[in-house]
Amino acid sequence: MKMILAIIQPTKLKAVRDAMMQIGVERMTVCDAQGYGRQKGQTAYYRGVEYKTNLLRKVALEIAVNDDFVDRTIETLAHVARTGPDGSIGDGKIFVLPMEQAYQIGGTAIGKEAIN
Repeated sequence: MKMILAIIQPTKLKAVRDAMMQIGVERMTVCDAQGYGRQKGQTAYYRGVEYKTNLLRKVALEIAVNDDFVDRTIETLAHVARTGPDGSIGDGKIFVLPMEQAYQIGGTAIGKEAIN
């Protein structure tokens, strides 16, 4: 079992969600996030006054999958969340973390069965 943490552009959320459903990944947690990487924030204007924002809005996805879903989940995320054919700075990151155990709170399932 693995926990996939993906940081993506907010505009890509619907497309990623639809793509995950198509490959059989039906459960994920979606969180609003702010951060920066190589972009280092951006300059914006409000009522004619320039200001710099250090943190950019992103969406963090937490997806628990069994080992046989890891590769297809990562490939789908990377393909769908990319902007343009080659992608660009700020498209996001995907992290794969080991997951020791899973328990279903509303039932008796443990392990692989808890995340199916």
